[in-house]
Amino acid sequence: MSGTDSRGARRPGSAPDGIEDALRELYDKKGAMKPRFQVDSGLTPEIISAISDEKGDPQWMREFRQESLAIYGETPPPDWGPPLEGLDMDRIVTYVRPDARMEARWEDVPDEIKDTFERLGIPEAERTGLAGVGAQYDSEVVYHSVKREVSELGVVYTDMDTALRGEYGGMVRRHFMKLLTPREHKFMALHGAVWSGGSFVYVPDGVEVAIPLQSYFRFNAAGAGQFEHTLIIVGKGASLHFIEGCSAPKYNVANLHAGCVELFVGEGARLRYSTIENWSKNMYNLNSKRAAVEKNGIIEWVSGSFGSHTGCLYPMSVLRGEGARMDYTGITFAGAGQTLDTGAQVIHAAKNTSSRISAKSISKGGGKSTFRGGITVNREASGCRVSVSCDSLMLDSRSRSDTVPVLDVRCDDVDIGYEAKIGRISEQAIYYLMSRGISEDDAKAMIVNGFAEPISKELPLEYAVEMNNLISLEMKGNT
Repeated sequence: MSGTDSRGARRPGSAPDGIEDALRELYDKKGAMKPRFQVDSGLTPEIISAISDEKGDPQWMREFRQESLAIYGETPPPDWGPPLEGLDMDRIVTYVRPDARMEARWEDVPDEIKDTFERLGIPEAERTGLAGVGAQYDSEVVYHSVKREVSELGVVYTDMDTALRGEYGGMVRRHFMKLLTPREHKFMALHGAVWSGGSFVYVPDGVEVAIPLQSYFRFNAAGAGQFEHTLIIVGKGASLHFIEGCSAPKYNVANLHAGCVELFVGEGARLRYSTIENWSKNMYNLNSKRAAVEKNGIIEWVSGSFGSHTGCLYPMSVLRGEGARMDYTGITFAGAGQTLDTGAQVIHAAKNTSSRISAKSISKGGGKSTFRGGITVNREASGCRVSVSCDSLMLDSRSRSDTVPVLDVRCDDVDIGYEAKIGRISEQAIYYLMSRGISEDDAKAMIVNGFAEPISKELPLEYAVEMNNLISLEMKGNT
């Protein structure tokens, strides 16, 4: 592989394996474009009204935002998880509209924004292997397209604002923040008040989308927040693979990401949701994701969490139909100054449901990694099967890794296995590789990439390459 990655994006320098040439500058270059509109920092009813006015919200959404703000004000911060005292909402700008409209043709996107996404390889990925692409810059989607042969199947893939204000407004209203309500926790209430952007997908009954859809969220503004909302509805017997990518440049002030993902998986349907989150280390990533799965439906989560100062992410699956299934595969890498608190949750609410959680974490340079596995088995969920495996790798004595299992089992007829392992890199393995002419740093990187391989093989090629690049960056201290 040359100095380009699998998506065609040019990376500074070059290396035979295409990994060492990935430098943080690819993600850290800041856009110079000034926003067309932004609200003042902080949270007030007037600011929320200004967001509604700018976006042209229907009346029910205006009321929903104000109700969410009231809930936010009366809800205390979480009393568990990593500390959030460095996040001051009075200093966060919750809405930044770029000087661009949402376009359906890539050539119509403003050059400054287009250049950013070109460097990240988004247009090339669309040309070579995606059925549709959405690209968000700060608070708004600036580009959205779907291949004609996919739309002819009845598949709807558009931005949330178009869906909300158009012919799918009724569908949005029936599903919007029904799985994750503003009363879920303080940051869900915040999301309900200030959400903007994101993607809407509807796959009709029986339709199989053979090529993935992808949304990419780029955060550029300093001291701001991004609050995209993704809503996906997969009909009976249908199937879809949806890919989410995220990145942001580094600033010396706190940024906040508090997006929301709601997934509705119909009877006998299948949805795979793949994510690589590559936030900068001034980011508080407080994302929330939840899926509802009907009879014999399948939800698959594939997740890689990198960057961010503090991360909290625990995708939940509610298996509410008999025979429904959940599969979660995830990895996190906590480096110096990072606290990544991640995991997965599942509620078995019907008979003969099954879930599998396979999580891996890596800690280096004093980084803190916590895995939370939450399993709930309701009384009526007889015959369910659960498998949880959590493997942690610590690369030095300063780092920390914790596993917090939570099991609430209310039925006797269940099969549950829960395993957690914490270890360090074998000095023997490093010595063996070094005896073959490999440097110590490269030997450690090879071992870590081998540890992460079960995750990377579940990702599309371009994201598997990116994940290996990000691990290499963390190992070499380029961030």
